[in-house]
Amino acid sequence: MPETHSNDIPSRLTPLSALGEFGLIDHLTAGITLYHKETIKGVGDDAAVIDAGDKVILLSTDLLVEGVHFDMVYTPLKHLGYKSTVVNISDIAAMNGIPKQLTVSVAVSSKFPVEALDELYEGIRMACDRYKVDLVGGDTSSSNKGLFISVTILGEAKKDEVIYRSGARPNDLICVTGDLGSAYLGLLLLEREKAVFHANPDMQPELDGFDYQVGRQLKPEARTDIRDMLARLDIRPTSMIDISDGLASETLHLCKQSGTGCRLFEEKIPINPQTRELAMDFKIIPSVAALSGGEDYELLFTIDQKDYDKIKDAGDISIIGHMTDAREGRAMVTSDNKQIELTAQGWDGFTA
Repeated sequence: MPETHSNDIPSRLTPLSALGEFGLIDHLTAGITLYHKETIKGVGDDAAVIDAGDKVILLSTDLLVEGVHFDMVYTPLKHLGYKSTVVNISDIAAMNGIPKQLTVSVAVSSKFPVEALDELYEGIRMACDRYKVDLVGGDTSSSNKGLFISVTILGEAKKDEVIYRSGARPNDLICVTGDLGSAYLGLLLLEREKAVFHANPDMQPELDGFDYQVGRQLKPEARTDIRDMLARLDIRPTSMIDISDGLASETLHLCKQSGTGCRLFEEKIPINPQTRELAMDFKIIPSVAALSGGEDYELLFTIDQKDYDKIKDAGDISIIGHMTDAREGRAMVTSDNKQIELTAQGWDGFTA
């Protein structure tokens, strides 16, 4: 008989928390065999890449679970529908592709009336209208508890335009769009007001003046505009990823896939001034919110150093570091010129 713990789980079994989300993905997908020559890229990037003649099809999927990825206490269903669509569109943008079609499947408990699903799908349709994506199907099922949303998206790109996570080289510049950390601070605000509400249901939420941060959390946008911007600048990124789990985690993904090290510079990380002040109010170092917060859905990418003059004055893009040889490690240079090891402390559904 195998040794057991008090909860009767054999000691030889491995808890999911021991691997974490990305370790679990690596574990489950190790040794997968691809049988069709049309499959150019399988697991390991923002989207799978499938040969379709003179272009490629990009395929990605996401699962959102009530109580894990969203909280119905402060998440309007219309916003949830919009966000569940946008996070998939962002995956296509991260491959330098154009989003085209998507399917939506939901499992829903009896606590939700038809009108609630009408709200959810209105948000989905709003996102489809904004990004010119066709909603082409899906599935529905009952759930014993809560709401589950699964979105699968198709996009396309020319073969020579697809950007993978694996193309970065030492000395490439590390760039990021927009600003970082605001979505995380928006989440902290919402969680704070939820706690106040539970303590006193008569209290009104105090969110006035923080529309930007709350909006970044509840209704993010995908950076589909960057593809055209880079094309106009005649810049082809060497690698790219979207920022869903925090700047540190995504930078490490690029390093791992490209076989490089990196140096980020704390003072170069773009943070909204109000977000910076808000982080200090929460007693959080602003750069930590940017490194570990996640859900900004900005794009992180690398470019050849020769393209510096082309991008240095581009609006809404910041150069925040450079890639190094893998032997030099992966670190951030702080404002006081100290080097600290870059670690992935962003969202992980199996360890959070």
